[in-house]
Amino acid sequence: MAVKLRLRRMGKKKQPIYKMVAADARSPRDGKFLEAVGFYNPLTDPHTLDLKEDRIMYWLNVGAQPTHTVKSLLRQKGIILKKELISKGLDEEKLKSELEEWQKLKEAGSKKKTYKKLSRKAKAKQEAQASADAAPKEETAEEPKPEAEQEVKAPAESAAKEAVPEKPKAEVKEEKQDAADSAENDAPAEEPKSEDKKE
Repeated sequence: MAVKLRLRRMGKKKQPIYKMVAADARSPRDGKFLEAVGFYNPLTDPHTLDLKEDRIMYWLNVGAQPTHTVKSLLRQKGIILKKELISKGLDEEKLKSELEEWQKLKEAGSKKKTYKKLSRKAKAKQEAQASADAAPKEETAEEPKPEAEQEVKAPAESAAKEAVPEKPKAEVKEEKQDAADSAENDAPAEEPKSEDKKE
């Protein structure tokens, strides 16, 4: 029987909570399992991960294969590293020193990431404040420009109006009447009604 370490979905709709289980590879995701070996809640910040390390090590040693997600979670907790170090044949003292060194590196990396996030947010705030301070200065400098633009636009518009001569109102009325007369001529003539057709 092929055993897998995988996540079993639990919880409400849109609020998943996972139980890490050792299960037969053929059983369904939320079906029968051999043993529950941990708990994972991705909704908390940071996510919650409670594992039974000794039972996970047992299942890994007897050949259970973790899924990609479970392997990632085990790597975050250092269980995969511990299994690799044990398989290399390190004694307990070296094993503990390696795990402590790994833990320090992990904490330093997480501090560095949070520092980068904070520095990015601080830079963004400073840039936003600088642009907000610069915006009123630009508005005062830009106020004379619209008046100058209006002066430039006004002569251009008047020149365009002068280029197109306007027709007198009398000519416009005559053109409208001619158009109406031509529309009447184009329409089909109606036949006069006669009473002779009834007979």
